[in-house]
Amino acid sequence: MKNLIKITLCVLTTMVLFNTKINAQEYADTTKTLEEGKAPGLKVKVLSSVGQTKTYLLIFTKGDEIVAGLTEFVKKNNIKSGHYTGLGDALSAKAGWFDYDKKKFKVIPIGVSEVSSFTGDIAWFKGNSIAHTHFSTAIEDGSVKGGHLLELFCGPTMEIILIEEPVALYKKLDPEFNAALIDPDLK
Repeated sequence: MKNLIKITLCVLTTMVLFNTKINAQEYADTTKTLEEGKAPGLKVKVLSSVGQTKTYLLIFTKGDEIVAGLTEFVKKNNIKSGHYTGLGDALSAKAGWFDYDKKKFKVIPIGVSEVSSFTGDIAWFKGNSIAHTHFSTAIEDGSVKGGHLLELFCGPTMEIILIEEPVALYKKLDPEFNAALIDPDLK
């Protein structure tokens, strides 16, 4: 009987250690630099231009990485202020939940899903346009996951309506959170 208890304890200990190793939590830096060229299928159409306000339609295709593609678009077009909404599909995505103690995003991996909500804004930080997105996406069973968008590889399509505003917005680094936050008083 003692041997059976010892074996059971060894198996349980091994299972706990093995499971902990597999499920080690990944964290993402709030100031991650993105690689360009990860959305080669992106197509853009100007829908309207009224004064200094422009409305764009951005269509991403299968395999495009949305965060890098959107960031590259706003940088290349020197967009210093704007907002956007979208919907589409994801082959995979990573949402972030901000951990106040670590000052980093806890990464939430998501597989194939339907992007049901996608919204964000654009502001200028350290000489670059920054796109800041939050999203929700429904997985196979209909439940929804989401948070700060860290990465999203497009399924068949991702459609984004982006409105460029004429007044620039600027961000500054908030040391308490190690995050770039919009400050409406900056010029």
